[in-house]
Amino acid sequence: MEICSLSLTPYYCVVNVRQNVIGKCLISNQAMFPILKARRLCSGLDVYGVTKKRNRRFCTIATLKGFDGVESYNSDMLNGQVGTQDLTGRGKSVPKVMIPSLPNETKGDTVAEIDSCLWEWKPKLNVHYEKSGCQNVNSAPILFLPGFGVGSFHYEKQLKDLGRDYRIWALDFIGQGKSLPCEDPTSQSKRLDESEGDGNNVLWGFGDEAEPWAKELVYSADLWRDQVRYFIEEVIKEPVYIVGNSLGGYVALYFAACYPQLVKGVTLLNATPFWGFLPNPIRSPRLSRLFPWAGTFPLPSNIRKLTELVWQKISAPESIAEVLKQVYADHTTKVDKVFSSILEVTEHPAAAAALASIMFAPRGQLGFKEALSGCRMNNVPLCLIYGKEDPWVTPIWGLQAKRQFPEAPYYQISPAGHCPHDEVPEIVNYLLRGWIKNIESDNSVALPLLDYPESIEYDVVKELEFVRQGMKRSVKVQFYGSVTSQWERLGMFLKSRFQYGV
Repeated sequence: MEICSLSLTPYYCVVNVRQNVIGKCLISNQAMFPILKARRLCSGLDVYGVTKKRNRRFCTIATLKGFDGVESYNSDMLNGQVGTQDLTGRGKSVPKVMIPSLPNETKGDTVAEIDSCLWEWKPKLNVHYEKSGCQNVNSAPILFLPGFGVGSFHYEKQLKDLGRDYRIWALDFIGQGKSLPCEDPTSQSKRLDESEGDGNNVLWGFGDEAEPWAKELVYSADLWRDQVRYFIEEVIKEPVYIVGNSLGGYVALYFAACYPQLVKGVTLLNATPFWGFLPNPIRSPRLSRLFPWAGTFPLPSNIRKLTELVWQKISAPESIAEVLKQVYADHTTKVDKVFSSILEVTEHPAAAAALASIMFAPRGQLGFKEALSGCRMNNVPLCLIYGKEDPWVTPIWGLQAKRQFPEAPYYQISPAGHCPHDEVPEIVNYLLRGWIKNIESDNSVALPLLDYPESIEYDVVKELEFVRQGMKRSVKVQFYGSVTSQWERLGMFLKSRFQYGV
């Protein structure tokens, strides 16, 4: 894709040019087109096209119209900048779009009320979830799934804002957040005899024998997939849009591939592309027998000691603060509530053993790529929203998902890290609203950032502006179309890196 340089003159974007009419085009400065392969150059107010040609060169185009085989769109252009970034990295001007800010309660803005609830799924296993927008009876239902180590509290900005228009649920996975068991899953008689105190500080799950209700308990991807299924069937009671961040993204995709009839669409927010280290016992029964422990209760003695050492380190307030500093690209983002909520979870007596079970639990029956294929095969709508500055799930993972599911809209936000929904909620909420409108309208409404539905094939870059705490802020969002090849994107990425010495 190239930017064609023009002065102040209307331009016409060449679309589906046939080779036999290229010579008829009026071109200033006698610049010649390279040989094209029936591909668009650019269109509308943004540059979308991708040219496939033998020799790349820039050209200065005057007015192109009145020829057979040439479709055109009229606009204005100045010095080669049509409100998008030159893919060689030189262009700086991108179109700016003002989007709604989050509702401000201190200024009297209306926000959706959040209700905190418990749902008894299995004995001793209560699922905590939060909901909002229950009064929006005819609106689309949306279920948010959290990342590892957090819970429904991480979606407060979506519950308050999107809950004004939709029915929203956000749940805590079993073994995380406030969905930890209400009793010790193991017998603790021997440990109490050995302990110095009265047992109030004893960690749950470190006993010598599992309680009857916990004999098959493993905090695994399969457990969370089943949890989501029964939650939708018994609580929401209709197909939903599922939005998942990190681990929640993997579970959302895994669930949708297994139960597409319960899903209206899936949005991945920096979804982790894999989960679990040990083989799945159903998929690889022989290999799984080589591992004596796979996250069940009680914990083996050597795992208990390792868990206690690791838990002391990672549950420390300074460790939690350091992790939050890593995953948020904008360190001005207020994370006080998130920090205190995570710290509260670490103080639960079942949290340490839950971590051990999660780390040693087997993989899900489907990997990330297989789940992507399953969703595509079952026509489950997919949207990809990724923070560009994520140090864990780097942009390459999102682009790989886009490559496997090319018709899925992919939005890359910068600056934004691993949790874009909390760091730039204005952007994520805006994109989610627009994507759901697109799905609900059977694609008759254009996707966010696009001027018309057909432009989904082409890359677009726009700068979204919003007001936060009385100050205007802006974030760049790039939409990746379905036409541009991954090799072209990789080449553009490397070229920009070398150019700026990054």
